Amino acid sequence: MRRTVQRRTAVGFIALLALFLPSALPAAASPPGRDDVIVLDGATSAEGIAAGEGKTFYAGDLMTGDIFRGDIRDGKAKRFIDVPDGRMAVGMKADVDKELLFVAGGGTGKAYVYSTHTRKTVAEVTLTTKEKQFINDVTLTDHGAWFTNSAAAELYFVPVGRHGKLAGEVQTLPLKTGPASDASDAFNLNGIASAKGGRVLIVAHSGNSQLYTVDPDTGKSALIKGDSLPNIDGILVKGRTLWAVQNMSNQISRLKLSGDLSSFTVEEVIKSEAFDIPTTVAKFGNTLAAVNAKFGKKATQYEVVLVPARD
Repeated sequence: MRRTVQRRTAVGFIALLALFLPSALPAAASPPGRDDVIVLDGATSAEGIAAGEGKTFYAGDLMTGDIFRGDIRDGKAKRFIDVPDGRMAVGMKADVDKELLFVAGGGTGKAYVYSTHTRKTVAEVTLTTKEKQFINDVTLTDHGAWFTNSAAAELYFVPVGRHGKLAGEVQTLPLKTGPASDASDAFNLNGIASAKGGRVLIVAHSGNSQLYTVDPDTGKSALIKGDSLPNIDGILVKGRTLWAVQNMSNQISRLKLSGDLSSFTVEEVIKSEAFDIPTTVAKFGNTLAAVNAKFGKKATQYEVVLVPARD
């Protein structure tokens, strides 16, 4: 029988989520059998997704922390890593070359690193011990992994060496200046991506419905000017294209960034009848894979939905 997470972790997340989402959402209906929907077989919740080698993806069971692996070609996904009690799995990114999967640990205040080769835990890293914390998402650079905290205006950097070994202590980057330092909302910093070779970070601020750049050396932030992006959650950046997942809006906005990252324009809004509160997204060539989180709903099934990237 599948274990449950520690009660403190689960209750803490539910309480935080209640501040962010509308109440009394209807039950989630399972989408009909279709080739653009991949069921996470056995998942009891969902939130994060990461692109692996080839057409492989990894997705997380939010409340148990288990990791699922699937393939967008065969349309199947099953539990890949059965993790110890007390963990969570929110945003995630895979380093294919180093065979590592970096996972944001939500209400645990931790980050988890798993080997996609051995399925073992490589590291369990405490990012913060603050009472208010929710480690939400992660992005990778050549030197390590950056994590967001949706309950505090700070980022965390976990250094990683050339051969995949953790190479130092966790570094905390307070966002003391600029608009991204606003931590007054229930959820603030959410999705994160690196740009310009890791010299700039881009973060999504759910409470403000905005995108910001962050200097990874100083923590100074600046608004990326453009339309409001309500319910912004996970983001993905490739060159000057940014895909912004808008969870409760059931859509993904494809944006074109200016060369200096000071502004953006919305080029397309991507929708699907199969979307049911998507949260994060991974890209495979011309295909996006978004995971349905179904927050606040009574659901018995969780899925990954495939839509055209159109970049």
